[in-house]
Amino acid sequence: MNSLILLCVFAFAYAKHEMYIGYKSYYISPSHENQFQALASLENEYQIDVLTRPIFGRDGLVLVKPEYRESFLDALDKYGIKYRIHVDDVKAQLDYEDAILELRRNQTRSTERLSYTSYHDWPVIEEYIDGIAHRYPDLVKLVNAARTFEGRNLKYLKISTTNFEDASKPVVVVDAAIHAREWATIPVATWAIRKLVEDVTEPDLLNNFDWVIFPVANPDGYTFSLNTQRFWRKTRSIVSPNTKRCPGVDGNRNYDFHWNTVGTSTNPCAENYGGPKAFSEIETRIVRDILDEHLSRISLYLTIHSHGSMILYPWGHDGSLSHHALGLHTVGIEMADAIHTKALSHFPRYVVGNAALVLRYAASGASEDYAHSVGVPLSYTYELPGGGRGFFLDPIYIKQVATETWEGIVAGASKSGILFRA
Repeated sequence: MNSLILLCVFAFAYAKHEMYIGYKSYYISPSHENQFQALASLENEYQIDVLTRPIFGRDGLVLVKPEYRESFLDALDKYGIKYRIHVDDVKAQLDYEDAILELRRNQTRSTERLSYTSYHDWPVIEEYIDGIAHRYPDLVKLVNAARTFEGRNLKYLKISTTNFEDASKPVVVVDAAIHAREWATIPVATWAIRKLVEDVTEPDLLNNFDWVIFPVANPDGYTFSLNTQRFWRKTRSIVSPNTKRCPGVDGNRNYDFHWNTVGTSTNPCAENYGGPKAFSEIETRIVRDILDEHLSRISLYLTIHSHGSMILYPWGHDGSLSHHALGLHTVGIEMADAIHTKALSHFPRYVVGNAALVLRYAASGASEDYAHSVGVPLSYTYELPGGGRGFFLDPIYIKQVATETWEGIVAGASKSGILFRA
């Protein structure tokens, strides 16, 4: 039976991933500042899709189109940047990963509880979100904030024992999946919901904090990545007649903080296109509105991304340090240490630091910078552990990553509450 399922999925996937015929992916290892700067220019020149940014001592991962492969590798040789093959046949790897996902989905059809053995379609996640609010009406409020460009609901949960009416309680805000292809971020957000509402393993965090959790900030892009174009990163909006050929905006370049100044593109076809203006996307406006609504009480903001095993804080647009840099770094280290207590031994240890300095790459218009700029004292980007040989976190590790990341969230929230009350 399993063999039959795999054969059927492979037949479907062959057509699904045709656009990636000839693509290859490479590990890249720049070792000094000049090489990092050269790599940034090569990204634009050869339309390189950076799946994971390299940092000192840790490889990056890039996706290369067949028409640019030879020239790109020659340029790497010219600058002395070390590289090695990651996947020689990207399409075949994607076909295989689709087959594994479908097999796991057929093995784990769950009911009310969301399973953590595969990646779910948006309707399954939406049903879970709706069900949580329905089953726990005294604790959870469902907010159906708006509709996306393609008509999907943008939903988030407000979790509180006091209906957000106790002004002395700090608020923790978590969002995930603004980048469509970062599938592993969604289980982290839904696991947080489960631990707070269903399992109640941290009653102090439930009683002493209010929570806003936005599990899928970009459902249009996520659906397109899951079902059509695996490496889709952006939203799916058509912001002008000129963008019909290249729809979408990079949600994490669309916030109104030094928007469109560095690490972004004005080309609508680019992966890091920042949009025609700041907050052009309904997805980013919803996050903005959440922050505005609760700003006086927000002690911690986390935006979940993947992958790279990093906890990054402002300022990411220029590498300068915030006046709160000591607190940001101290709490970041505490979160990383908490994650490490539950992490697998072969997972890379989290790196903590200023986003631009760690990545050797500056980017404007990011949510972590925006949240800090409007007054959120502790604002971070989590980059989750990667998936090893393939392009997604292997489903066997979904629950592991959700579990260990929750430990980091617990540590961060607890510390932020102490600072908030102080």
